[in-house]
Amino acid sequence: DESLFVYDCSSAEKQPLGEKGQDGKGTDKGSDDILAFAFSPSGDYFALTDNNKRLILFRTKPSWECVSVRFVNRRCTSLVVTAAEDKIFVADKSGDVYSYSITEPQADGKLELGHVSLLLDVALSPDDRYILTADRDEKIRVSLTKAPYSIVSYLLVVIHLCPLPCVQDSTLRLWEYKSGEEVHCCQLSAICGSQATKPEQVCPCVPVLLLIPTVYIFQLDATAQQLVYKQQIPLKHKGWDIAFEETGDLWILQEDKEAPLLLYRACDGQPLGELTAVFLLCPTAGFVGAESYYSHLYKASFDNMDEYLQRKEERLQQQKKKKQDLQHGSSGQAKKKMKTEEPSL
Repeated sequence: DESLFVYDCSSAEKQPLGEKGQDGKGTDKGSDDILAFAFSPSGDYFALTDNNKRLILFRTKPSWECVSVRFVNRRCTSLVVTAAEDKIFVADKSGDVYSYSITEPQADGKLELGHVSLLLDVALSPDDRYILTADRDEKIRVSLTKAPYSIVSYLLVVIHLCPLPCVQDSTLRLWEYKSGEEVHCCQLSAICGSQATKPEQVCPCVPVLLLIPTVYIFQLDATAQQLVYKQQIPLKHKGWDIAFEETGDLWILQEDKEAPLLLYRACDGQPLGELTAVFLLCPTAGFVGAESYYSHLYKASFDNMDEYLQRKEERLQQQKKKKQDLQHGSSGQAKKKMKTEEPSL
């Protein structure tokens, strides 16, 4: 069926203002902007979450239909569907991950795990055995999906969760996530030049793709466990997102009203250098030049040692004064006792 399915989020069910959610806190007014979405591995299901704290589940086969509209506790940053297609894992701004059933589409969410920092992304291993969560404090945690309290490993110094995480020191690192071992590190500065090391581009929350108008392609050598640089595709505008098809075709979404979506295809075994098609997506036009959603995601660094030492000195002085007062009180009571025991004349 080649008919177009349209779903208007503004007409979907909304939670009344002031009504308490699962966490016991009242709801606030939001917009209908979509914050995150994902297909199931087979493509049979599609889920999205929006700024109104709604999780909307669709079935795509035999035809598209809305299955359920549920409400989440916090605005979400990322979501993923299990390979078994029985659950949706949703990461939110408070650092929690909730699971929502697909087989029971009206059931409430279940808290699975939590971080002490805002979550940027969540992913699952192909067999659903491991769940990976990336937070704003530059780390990825690897846990058992069925027992998320059991932490398998940490991938430290990472700024964004993707198959090949990029870090703040202009490097591209390859990890064996089950052991937490780093197996390869590639210096991007040697490939990208100065544009990989500009101070304004050092942000621990924004994928490198969103900062520079170039797509860098690496090939994974599984035998040598190395990343091999292959080529780069220059863009006329900043890149927003990229995705490979199973056939190897590369889709690029860029910040451009005229040609936001590009498709590159390798021809006759050559690199991905030929632009095959350009697609115009009208809904993207309103976002070109708009304020970045990442502007508030920054990592503040500060030195609180002086403040700590000052508080420590104040505590020591208070303890010293308290001790002196106790000693003075004991001494006064002893003198008073001696006077009462003196014989009267």
